[in-house]
Amino acid sequence: MLPASRFLVVGALGLAAAASASAALPTVLQARTSWIGNTFGFGDGVWTQINITAIAVTPDGRVYTNAPWDESGAEVSVYKDGKVLGTAGGTHGWGNYGGNAIALNRRYAFVAVGVGNERGKLSKPGVWPPKGTQWFGVSRRDIGDMKRSVAFQANLAADKDGHAQLAAAFLMINEAPEDKRGAPKTDELRQDVGGLAATDALLYVANTAMNRIEVYDAESMQQKGKWNATQPGRLALAKDGTLWALVDSQGGKARLAHYTPAGVTIDDAPAFAAGTDAVDLTIDGQGRLLVADNGPRQQVLIFTRDGGANKYRESSALGERGGIFSGIAGRPGPQRFNGLTGVGVDAAGNVYVSTNGIGVRQGSIGAGLGTTLESYAPDGRQLWLVQGLLFVDGAWMDPARPNSVYTGNKRFELDLSKPVGQEWKYVGFLSGRFKYPEDPSFSIGDWPGQPIARKIDGRTFLYLTDMYSDHLKIYRFDSKRDGELAIPSGYFAGRERGTESIPNHPPHGDWIWRDDNGNGRFDANEFDVNNGLLPNPGGWGWWVDAKGDIWHTSDVRGINRFRYGGVDRVGNPKYAYDNAQNYPMPAPFNVVKRAVYEADTDTMYVTGYTADEPFDRGFWKEVGRRLVRYDHWSKEPQQRYSIELPWDTKSKPLATTIGLTLEGKYLFTVEPVGMVHVYEKDTGREVGVIKPGPEVGGASGWVDVPNGISASRQANGEYLVFVEEDARGKVMMYRWRP
Repeated sequence: MLPASRFLVVGALGLAAAASASAALPTVLQARTSWIGNTFGFGDGVWTQINITAIAVTPDGRVYTNAPWDESGAEVSVYKDGKVLGTAGGTHGWGNYGGNAIALNRRYAFVAVGVGNERGKLSKPGVWPPKGTQWFGVSRRDIGDMKRSVAFQANLAADKDGHAQLAAAFLMINEAPEDKRGAPKTDELRQDVGGLAATDALLYVANTAMNRIEVYDAESMQQKGKWNATQPGRLALAKDGTLWALVDSQGGKARLAHYTPAGVTIDDAPAFAAGTDAVDLTIDGQGRLLVADNGPRQQVLIFTRDGGANKYRESSALGERGGIFSGIAGRPGPQRFNGLTGVGVDAAGNVYVSTNGIGVRQGSIGAGLGTTLESYAPDGRQLWLVQGLLFVDGAWMDPARPNSVYTGNKRFELDLSKPVGQEWKYVGFLSGRFKYPEDPSFSIGDWPGQPIARKIDGRTFLYLTDMYSDHLKIYRFDSKRDGELAIPSGYFAGRERGTESIPNHPPHGDWIWRDDNGNGRFDANEFDVNNGLLPNPGGWGWWVDAKGDIWHTSDVRGINRFRYGGVDRVGNPKYAYDNAQNYPMPAPFNVVKRAVYEADTDTMYVTGYTADEPFDRGFWKEVGRRLVRYDHWSKEPQQRYSIELPWDTKSKPLATTIGLTLEGKYLFTVEPVGMVHVYEKDTGREVGVIKPGPEVGGASGWVDVPNGISASRQANGEYLVFVEEDARGKVMMYRWRP
């Protein structure tokens, strides 16, 4: 531990403060705007949604989708031939949510949705549920204009208010208690609609929680019948009017059931092979039954009627067995499915498959593993593919390979000679849920976060923060054994929040885990508990320097440094509380939010708040209002300069700073709305700003990851600046040449 007195003279040693960031309008730098991770960049107003959990297909190949959440309201979207035709709207905000089912007839799209009341802030009888409750049901839309709801409740239809118009076309199936966030629950109780199917006359609804299938008139929306079925899920109608269903759908071991139109069981449903996790089904023009299997096989199973036995048997499959985890594990490609959620077919026999990296029932993980929607010809050729791969996810250049980029759970390769938006190629999925089921990515609802990739002692490690900077995950790689997969290697529990589902975790939230035996699991003897050796910062700032030391800031307890201790026998980087130290709060700060250390020069960049620039609890993710550079940090710190960072909480959009990074001769910071500020690293002088260009509609979503920015200097002197972009399923990539 170093004495607190080392900082008493820091302010006196500093050079004159850099000019105020608000003194003059900064120069807008000439930078080329591009992106990675989404088929569309929003330059023409469209994007691939960040999650798809259900699809329905028209005879002519239009694909209608649904999901509980897309950050910019594209929960329900329409695609054809690899293009976005439009979004439905009315499924995002003002208490409205998407869902996990969708069905079509010739006139309508029937969409599973949730309706809340924003913690009681919305109140109107029939439009929003009473305070403390939420509704799950079906919204009826015009199939030719999904933005137009088609009313069947005359009393609400007479009200010209837009919310009442939506409510007039909403069929409430279940009312349930509201969760503490004021949003529809997605837990095991499953009060939402699990499946839908429709003819021109009838609508079939899987009321999963009530263990029944309900039948409604498609025009009046009045109930016409119902029958018992155990936890019914997805539904599919055959040409003869019979109904297929997945039942027992909540435990990962769904089975098939076949019913007459009146609900009488038909005894011809095939049994699934062991390990099958059936999540969706459809019937093609040949009468074959197609089942999306989200188990280890990751295939669409095809069942054909065996005429002699009057039974169905599995006759073939679409997709490489094992999906993305077969062969070179984690390598994407045609028919290498990853987290199947939906299957559909058109009149020509083309098959459509949706995935999201995990499956329909996501638990705490949310949407963050990347969605795809793809089409295959009857002979198995891929016809088209759209991708929305990133959400609350930053990017960092791979230190071991040129033109390789890591995000929180993916790897991309760049070809900068290609047109805007086409420079990237998705080449690696990092999260192996079958081989490494205890990977915290699958058990902690903290979203991917901001990666930092470092090459240390000849090995590449990926360090990953989360949306709230609660914890730090560490991954190692073994391409010969695991392909593209990132192997869980270490974990810093900065707080207790979020660690409840980690096996064998110590009490409270101040411990380090290292995978001593190399199995990627949290075994009981692999934890190092602080026990008072070091102040627990519990703060927002994580940084990994180029030599592998981990820095963690506190609001009020200074800065902790965990020294890299080499690798253990299985290749994990070693960190321990007895090889760490605490640096006290440096003057002039009374709250520290980030500490970015440059190991080669022993230079530290600290951000936070001072007595004259106090912390505002309403802006808790920000880096603070001041940045100070300290030279000779580990010996006798000297303040070189002090920068007043953008801070205007009244402006629209908000002007504060959410992240910072270093590269080459420059310091890069980013505002929550995505504008990048560039400073000379040596002097602190602001060079200018980079703003989103027309290639992305001049728009960037909220930067929702603390420090959601990185930069890489290319051999030709060009800088690539990556910024997390919360709104439309991508990471911004700015190309700037000083």
